[in-house]
Amino acid sequence: MNVVIERQRGLVNWLFLFSRPGFHLSGTVTEPAMQSEPETVCNVAISFDRCKITSVTCSCGNKDIFYCAHVVALSLYRIRKPDQVKLHLPISETLFQMNRDQLQKFVQYLITVHHTEVLPTAQKLADEILSQNSEINQVHGAPDPTAGASIDDENCWHLDEEQVQEQVKIFLSQGGYHGSGKQLNLLFAKVREMLKMRDSNGARMLTLITEQFMADPRLALWRQQGTAMTDKYRQLWDELGALWMCIVLNPHCKLEQKASWLKQLKKWNSVDVCPWEDGNHGNELPNLTNALPQGANANQDSSNRPHRTVFTRAIEACDLHWQDSHLQHIISSDLYTNYCYHDDTENSLFDSHGWPLWHEHVPTACARVDALRSHGYPREALRLAIAIVNTLRRQQQKQLEMFRAQKKELLHKGVTSITNLEGWVGHPLDPVGTLFSSLMEACRVDDESFHGFSDFMENMGQCKSLEYQHLPAHKFLEEGESYLTLAVEVALIGLGQQRIMPDGLYAQEKVCRNEEQLISKLQEIELDDTLVKIFRKQAVFLLEAGPYSGLGEVIHRESVPMHTFAKYLFTSLLPHDAELAYKTALRAMRLLVLESTAPSGDMSRPHHIASVVPNRYPRWFTLSHIESQQCELASTMLTAAKGDVRRLETVLESIQKNIHSSSHIFKLAQDAFKIATLMDSLPDITLLKVSLELGLQVMRMTLSTLNWRRREMVRWLVTCATEVGVYALDSIMQNWFTLFTPTEATSIVATTVMSNSTIVRLHLDCHQQEKLAGSARTLALQCAMKDPQNCALSALTLCEKDHIAFETAYQIVLDAATTGMSYSQLFTIARYMEHRGYPMRAYKLATLAMTHLNLSYNQDTHPAINDVLWACALSHSLGKNELAAIIPLVVKSVKCATVLSDILRRCTLTTPGMVGLHGRRNSGKLMSLDKAPLRQLLDATIGAYINTTHSRLTHISPRHYNLTTKLFIILLNTNFGYSIVSLL
Repeated sequence: MNVVIERQRGLVNWLFLFSRPGFHLSGTVTEPAMQSEPETVCNVAISFDRCKITSVTCSCGNKDIFYCAHVVALSLYRIRKPDQVKLHLPISETLFQMNRDQLQKFVQYLITVHHTEVLPTAQKLADEILSQNSEINQVHGAPDPTAGASIDDENCWHLDEEQVQEQVKIFLSQGGYHGSGKQLNLLFAKVREMLKMRDSNGARMLTLITEQFMADPRLALWRQQGTAMTDKYRQLWDELGALWMCIVLNPHCKLEQKASWLKQLKKWNSVDVCPWEDGNHGNELPNLTNALPQGANANQDSSNRPHRTVFTRAIEACDLHWQDSHLQHIISSDLYTNYCYHDDTENSLFDSHGWPLWHEHVPTACARVDALRSHGYPREALRLAIAIVNTLRRQQQKQLEMFRAQKKELLHKGVTSITNLEGWVGHPLDPVGTLFSSLMEACRVDDESFHGFSDFMENMGQCKSLEYQHLPAHKFLEEGESYLTLAVEVALIGLGQQRIMPDGLYAQEKVCRNEEQLISKLQEIELDDTLVKIFRKQAVFLLEAGPYSGLGEVIHRESVPMHTFAKYLFTSLLPHDAELAYKTALRAMRLLVLESTAPSGDMSRPHHIASVVPNRYPRWFTLSHIESQQCELASTMLTAAKGDVRRLETVLESIQKNIHSSSHIFKLAQDAFKIATLMDSLPDITLLKVSLELGLQVMRMTLSTLNWRRREMVRWLVTCATEVGVYALDSIMQNWFTLFTPTEATSIVATTVMSNSTIVRLHLDCHQQEKLAGSARTLALQCAMKDPQNCALSALTLCEKDHIAFETAYQIVLDAATTGMSYSQLFTIARYMEHRGYPMRAYKLATLAMTHLNLSYNQDTHPAINDVLWACALSHSLGKNELAAIIPLVVKSVKCATVLSDILRRCTLTTPGMVGLHGRRNSGKLMSLDKAPLRQLLDATIGAYINTTHSRLTHISPRHYNLTTKLFIILLNTNFGYSIVSLL
């Protein structure tokens, strides 16, 4: 298909050279046989009119928006071999030369050859000619399709409207899959190509495309469900609106054409499902497209204004015209100057150099540039673009002077006003992108044959790398400036503009996307000394321009942050002016929307401002992306500042002041740690300290909040402190209560500090090891006192090697056992004590645990049963006295018959105290069931069985109760019954 398209372009040029007004070409095209297909012969007919193909027919039956290969082949054959194509007079001239017999023979042969096709039509025409009153007899002469159209008839390139509609419908039905979005973008690119060639079919084709877009059934469904359309689909609508803006701004369109377009646009605009300009969120900004005196609706009441749709700007642009004499002079001449002009007012027509200026709402003025480019007037577009950029630069200077005059007052109040209701980056009309592209095209150095179709091929995905040079403009630029410097400067002006974050998810995403796209284009340009001067100039202005700049000292709380742009400025300026690079990046680090607004006049935080729209609290849907960009900017500065103590401290202070997300600060801490400990160099201790400080801030921020990465953060901080040195570890243990929970401090921090790997990593001597261990034990005891339930066991473990500390930890456990600790915690510590060789202490803790336990009759699978059996076994092993002491506790706490009977059985198997204290072996007799202490346990067991049986009987039906009673009587009459009676 690409080959066909290229041949078609060549065909257009050749036809312009060889065709003449009024021409019809017909012939047969033979397509050679292929392996799987036979030879085919196609009949092709082509009509020409004033250098245009006005209609085509081919018997191949292929349906496509573009001409089929057979039409292209026949056209090329006629162009390349004109001598082999026989020329004929128009058929009317040939018929005029025939007599009656010849005419009759001609008609009859024609009908005979094509009788199945033309016979009905021939019969109808004969009847009408023979009728005196027929309409055909009221007209003199007869039409001749081979003679060409009348000079007054419209002529335009052939466009198969039905196929255009069908193709668009198919692409839309695929919902963005199968490359349909790319195909639709190709259609839009084709419209732009047609406009550039001044083909009147451009508007016709866009109308057909728009009608299919408006008929998309998903629009009604999305509106009904309140869901947003996909991002790619939304971008297609944006391009649709931009193309209509170009069409209605055609500088040479007729008034009746514009009136027709306006009528159609208003019709689409009135449909309920017509997409809004900024997605699903209504835009309540004033009518800025008509911000000129020539706008008819400039003073429309905003309270009665409907939502702005994708067609609103094109509708408003229908009120614009090109008759302004100053505008006409700008676009028509490179020599339009006025060196004697001395009007230095805000809206003066010329600057101090005498160069022309163009004061208009910037997006509207840039839409004119786009329209001129789109309609094939590149030189005119370039002239207007230069005038607009010179106007913006002049306004920059005026704004700087104005702010300097009011700087003291503004900084004292800490208040700013909204200087731009609409930002230029992310604007539906893309004004900055339009100016940038127009100026960059003027300094391209590429293949001449490629130049005419670069935009189209870029959309086809076949763009090749381009080179740009400083091509000087002869007029309206300072010495040393070029189209390239002008393009770069206007991009920096637009990116640095202070603008309010728009409402709605799509509008906010578009701001981010367009900013990144523009920066990506700038990154393709290799910076030289001339461009670096531009960067310096704009960076200084942005820092000093106050409310007119997104990097000014005082900005609105809801201004679009400058993090992404500042990162690009920083990396560009760093090799040439490090001081300016850091100053710019540090200024951009702020994110005021996350900070509380300081009262007016509070000079302690002068960067805080009072909102001038106090009742407006928009949702920043892209806040997570913005915070990630802020983090990227900070990481870039940290990387660049490695080895520079002063800069690292400054960057650290900025991070701690401006970044509010713990996850992003943690990422920066990790980044700094990686940079500081690169394998191919010695550790950077200053950067390690920065990393540690950031880690400590993360600990403080997340101490009282839930964070699923908290354990990872704690472990990483200990690792970082280890790299910094022993004093850092000692410091975090001394101040653990501000950084960690007691559980974290004992189970992670202190445990890791006292591990062998840490000692080896730090190369500690015995004295240093003991000092660090002492700090860890102190921490453990403090944590155990603060949270004995979760820290007591860890404290005991950490204090094992220090008798005093261990006794202190044990006493903490005993003190907490009566109030704050559960039986499971006490049993766990008791088992630990037994394992460590302290059976009497384990017994003491077990008895305390038993006082907290309560097992009911039906809890025969309770997890504490093993602990109870272990406690009884421990008591039995210690001796009769210990067993006698714990049995009352067991009887009081355990009501489950099966558990009690199991304990009773175990106690009768061996003699208590068989292995007593100090390994002394007892040689007593087995304990009797009818004597203390087992008698009490036996009674409790029998009682538990009776209560369990009774409880279960009370929960069955009367019929089942009678059956159970009879069964019980029968059992009593058996040997089993006598056994029960003897046991009782």
